[in-house]
Amino acid sequence: MDMTGALPTQGDPLLLGRVWRPGVGPAVVTVRDGDVVDITNREFPTVRDVTEAAHPGVVVAGAQGEAFIDIDDLLANADEAKRDQDAPYPISPIDLQAVKASGVTFVTSLLERVIEEQARGEPARAAALRTEINDVIGTDLSKLEPGSDEAMELKRVLQERGVWSQYLEVGIGPDAEIFSKAQPMSTVGQGAFVGIHPISKWNNPEPEVVLVVRSDGTIVGATLGNDVNLRDVEGRSALLLGKAKDNNASASLGPFIRLYDDGFGAADVASAEVSLTVEGTDGFRLDGASSMSEISRSPEKLVAATVGKHHQYPDGLVLYCGTMFAPIKDRDGPGEGFTHHEGDIVSIGTPTLGTLVNRVVHSTKAPPWTFGARALMNNLASRGLL
Repeated sequence: MDMTGALPTQGDPLLLGRVWRPGVGPAVVTVRDGDVVDITNREFPTVRDVTEAAHPGVVVAGAQGEAFIDIDDLLANADEAKRDQDAPYPISPIDLQAVKASGVTFVTSLLERVIEEQARGEPARAAALRTEINDVIGTDLSKLEPGSDEAMELKRVLQERGVWSQYLEVGIGPDAEIFSKAQPMSTVGQGAFVGIHPISKWNNPEPEVVLVVRSDGTIVGATLGNDVNLRDVEGRSALLLGKAKDNNASASLGPFIRLYDDGFGAADVASAEVSLTVEGTDGFRLDGASSMSEISRSPEKLVAATVGKHHQYPDGLVLYCGTMFAPIKDRDGPGEGFTHHEGDIVSIGTPTLGTLVNRVVHSTKAPPWTFGARALMNNLASRGLL
């Protein structure tokens, strides 16, 4: 598992994350001059407390702490398949925040969602459907503003032609798709296993920029995420979205949160180019990219659809922004497209946020999630931090 480029390579990033310290528990950390610094204290015992501050960047930049490990040594122990459990290792950079996601925010993924719905979860039907649906819908919906008069006219035309879809509704209609991706405390971090439900035969990674949002709706930073997806399960019925999306180890984040400051902000997120590489033990390799500049709803609009007077998140939230990448490269047979194999290494990167690396296993083989909110509170209380 190659950790090259794990840290951002552009600018002077202000990083916030979490590390598991054996014999101690989860530590709130930052990175300074190559050292990982534990900045956990009574005022800011969790990442949630830092991101809820009026100025999280000021908190992290001024925090006193203990430099306890070199960042290279920490990353060298990230691979869950090989890590030394008696040495520190990175974990998900969030803790108590809600984990939300937005879907169908890019034209490419919109069309693929329509295809998987029409295929009823059967990958072998996807290739023929892709040609047919592209002929009817066209592929350039990028200039349409969701909910606009032009979008509603297209909806009317498509309904007349019998090709309207629930995915087109959220792709070009007035309301964004916002769903709960995972439970607070359940996400995994750099080097961890990511889980695919063993019933799935057609699935894929979803490389995404993930916004870190304060409870008042202010975006305070960003990180990278893999919104692991079961295409066959969701394709059978959108009512199975929870089964397709929320499984053990099915949401990864990291390596660190990059906080907004004078050198990094909304414009950098809006222009991010996110790369994806999947490398299999069978020699298969898949490369792709997702450009935030092609998103149909701005990150700010997605956040506004998630949190406000209509819905509150007192511990803040993270929001997966969606992806334009829907892999169709054949792997197991002609016309069957891409699906994961156990052992795949998935790397998701962009220069401003670093590279998130995970290894694919069945969700039943990933370590069970046992450290929840109660365990965190007990741990912090025992350390005199509450």
